Amino acid sequence: MNSLEEVTDFVQNGHQEYLPHVTIDPVIFGYHDQQLRILLLKWKGLNGWGLPGGFIRRREPLSQAAHRVLNERTGLDDLFLQQFHVFGDSPYRLQERSAREFKENYGLEVSDDNWLFERTLSIGYFALVDYSKVSVTTDFFTEGYQWWDVKEIPPILFDQNETVDKALTTLRLQIYHQPIGYNLLPEKFTLPEIHTLYETILGKTLDQRNFAKKLVSLGLIKKLAEQRSIGPHRSPYLYQFEKEAYEDALKLGIVHTY
Repeated sequence: MNSLEEVTDFVQNGHQEYLPHVTIDPVIFGYHDQQLRILLLKWKGLNGWGLPGGFIRRREPLSQAAHRVLNERTGLDDLFLQQFHVFGDSPYRLQERSAREFKENYGLEVSDDNWLFERTLSIGYFALVDYSKVSVTTDFFTEGYQWWDVKEIPPILFDQNETVDKALTTLRLQIYHQPIGYNLLPEKFTLPEIHTLYETILGKTLDQRNFAKKLVSLGLIKKLAEQRSIGPHRSPYLYQFEKEAYEDALKLGIVHTY
């Protein structure tokens, strides 16, 4: 949605295709070179950064909409995607919007009863990607993007700092109960590689021996008979995620989630 014609049709008639009161706002975590970052887009006319969100089509399943929005922004499919909260309590959600403000920001004429000015609830999802593989797409309302280190996140537009904080908290709570690194590591990896990933996400140091025992005992990873040669007298064993075993255990209630 980049041409003026497409945007005008969306603004005027979008409520016929999309649910007017609900948006999906994914927090996209990117991991690369031992850094955890989030994707933010620079919004035109608002002089600030925001999450890459979107609306839900009227006949579209919620999870399908979340994957579509993510794919439209990153070009990636088959990612770990987790719904974590619904946002609707902040003062921002109760503010009234005006046609004058909309025209000042985007240069588009709209009526005061336009569907985009109605109160909207936000469904939060978080996704995990290797951000070196992402091809970010902007649109008419955004003019740039940046991967921000989770330790240096700027003030975000709307009420979305709350969204990011909640997403990061949920990610850290679920790290031992979900195959978090499934999309972030090679198919076969060493213990130091997954250990570094988990330390980066949690933002703290973990005891390597206990860490490995915990992941194996939870059924999240399995040790392979293969080894990787990384130098003289250095050939660590490789490990692999037990994704199917994990999902079976979750169905049986063996692995507890928050």
